[in-house]
Amino acid sequence: MQSVSVVALPLDAMSALIGPERSARFMQAADRAREMLSGRTVWNVNATAQGGGVAEMLQTILAGAISLGIDTRWVVLDGDPEFFEITKRMHNMLHGDPGDGGDLGPDQHAHYEQILSANTASIADQIKPGDIVLLHDPQTAGMIKPLRDLGAHVIWRSHIGKDETNEIAQRAWAFLRPYVEHAEAVVVSRPTYAPPFTNPDQIFIVPPSIDPFAGKNVEIDPDTVADVLARVGVSDGVDSGNEITFPRRDGGAGVVRRHDDLIVAGGLLPAGADYVLQVSRWDRLKDMEGVMTAFTEHVVGHTDVHLLLVGPATAGVSDDPEGAEVLAQCQAAWARLPEAMQERVHLVCVPMDDIDENAYIINALQRAATVVLQKSLVEGFGLTVTEAMWKARPVLASDVGGIADQIEDGVSGLLLADPTDLAGCGELITRVLDDPELAARLALAGRARVLELFLGDRHLLQYGELFAHLLGAPPLVEPTAS
Repeated sequence: MQSVSVVALPLDAMSALIGPERSARFMQAADRAREMLSGRTVWNVNATAQGGGVAEMLQTILAGAISLGIDTRWVVLDGDPEFFEITKRMHNMLHGDPGDGGDLGPDQHAHYEQILSANTASIADQIKPGDIVLLHDPQTAGMIKPLRDLGAHVIWRSHIGKDETNEIAQRAWAFLRPYVEHAEAVVVSRPTYAPPFTNPDQIFIVPPSIDPFAGKNVEIDPDTVADVLARVGVSDGVDSGNEITFPRRDGGAGVVRRHDDLIVAGGLLPAGADYVLQVSRWDRLKDMEGVMTAFTEHVVGHTDVHLLLVGPATAGVSDDPEGAEVLAQCQAAWARLPEAMQERVHLVCVPMDDIDENAYIINALQRAATVVLQKSLVEGFGLTVTEAMWKARPVLASDVGGIADQIEDGVSGLLLADPTDLAGCGELITRVLDDPELAARLALAGRARVLELFLGDRHLLQYGELFAHLLGAPPLVEPTAS
């Protein structure tokens, strides 16, 4: 298994951001948590260190925990292609989608258990009785009982789910049940994502959060944003030649490199052009091809705006075997567009060989966008929505999953009731493009909502209270008088 290093979050900066009263409440709880967890290690295990919302969330939450003096460690599974095919299949099925249509039978159980048994053995001598282990998503569920047998407190954290179950999702839950039923607690992003066989008393609701000081979200001035887009070969703007630095997760600084291969379909974005942006994995459930169709059939012709579909370089996402296939499908769809449409649509693959540079490039792309879209068919939470709201961009997104918990329709963004409604998607885009006052109002309200609900202090407090519950300790935050 791979160990992932994380550096501390700047507590002074966070305190200034959230204000003295909220900061004092948080630090009081942190003191109690530190005492409660003395002598214990809090472990997090997931499938990848980069390339998705779970990895980004772990960077955020663990940086906060480390800054508070809590012994926290993060390790990533080793797996072979067959293992990740099985777990990707489960991922899709838990969303109600058949995925690759393969089986989840005895052979898949056997291979899944074989891989996870080897992973468990590799860290068994490091986990002490009384440690707390958070296992993230279907890839890790087979480790629950073996780690509990070592005397650890084991929590299964599922970041995915479907609001209304179907037969496909039930098959995936049936595969996972023999493993998940051994967890002491199950954490989900919203109540409807809870496994159907779990005791309600074991379910804890903890939405994700973002780190406002990470490279993905740190403030960037408009001139630097324009420079970044020119430097990495996304726009045809003039590159100033000035060194562009960005914060690294290890506390150091990196320099944005020149790139000439990020655009994989379409030409350079004209400097200063308005554009609609969707940033996602190349995943069928993110419906990048549907976004392209909605844009070309229902937006182009009304305005001179462009569309950027941005995802990771597929070779850099180890736990998603479908990424290259979905990207190829999007490229083929782009190739079928009339030439005039092709000039307005740009497919971009952000490099994954430097994940900190990747985050900074996405930050710049989000900050320059006129409208940010997240037209997922299903969504666990959707951190790209939170990120864009934090940057005060107007966000339009499907009314699915955790997106509905982030956006108050018409207040802090606009929701598309039916994610397959391409004409409706186009109408929402043109509505915001035609109404700058609406765009500004949505943008400001979106940032305020993230400040209130989706930063790390709330996230850490909820986990601290969960740990207190498991350990039989008093609550970390004293109830306020009503």
